[in-house]
Amino acid sequence: MASPTRVIAATLSAFAAAVLFAGCTIGPGATAPESTSDPSSGPGQSSDDSDDLEGALLDDGRMFAVITWGSSTCVPQVDQVAAEGQTVSVTLVEPAPEGEDEQACTADMSPRASVGALPEGVDPTKEVALQVTYGDVVDDVELDGDASFTGTPGTSTEYAPTAGWFDDGSLVLLTWGSSSCAPVVESLEASGATGTATFATDDTQVCTMDMAPRATILDFGEDSVDDDAFTLTLVGGGLEGTVEVRG
Repeated sequence: MASPTRVIAATLSAFAAAVLFAGCTIGPGATAPESTSDPSSGPGQSSDDSDDLEGALLDDGRMFAVITWGSSTCVPQVDQVAAEGQTVSVTLVEPAPEGEDEQACTADMSPRASVGALPEGVDPTKEVALQVTYGDVVDDVELDGDASFTGTPGTSTEYAPTAGWFDDGSLVLLTWGSSSCAPVVESLEASGATGTATFATDDTQVCTMDMAPRATILDFGEDSVDDDAFTLTLVGGGLEGTVEVRG
């Protein structure tokens, strides 16, 4: 089934999605793709292995994340999504500048998470193949399905935190809230099958009143966690609760 889909459009019902915000903390990122060792060199151009993409399924199977490397302050956006069966074509683009001036990017090299909605008809309980294009970079990302997913692509989200592994010891956490106040990681702790992510709380910060997906990358280290059955506890930043990490 070929069905072009704008990012997040199918998952948001009562709220307007500010999807182009993708956090910038070794963490937040509601949209994010491939990047570059030199942020000024243009999309998808790199001299090392940073062109390799990773991915995860989120929101109980309604959404996906593409993990790329580049400037943490210039996270690319999911622009176009279309599906034929279990193969999903994804196009990533540079973030739109907020003003007339071209957006300045920090020169760091960080993992970023670009979040998009799976098109209707895709079955997240089965393997999903993402075919990702970002500038000159084209890569395939194979995502294992999860039989425990109960969400249906194209239906409204429940706005609950979800998380998925994309590498050994590294996961992407999806939360919902103001696009201008992304979660800021204060500390991480993990041992075996449990971990805790503590987020900064700033009661003085003024936040927009939208409801947007925010993707935060958490790296616990591949030797410190059991990623077969991992429970993540969220503390602070208005994110109290626990999340079963999938993938």
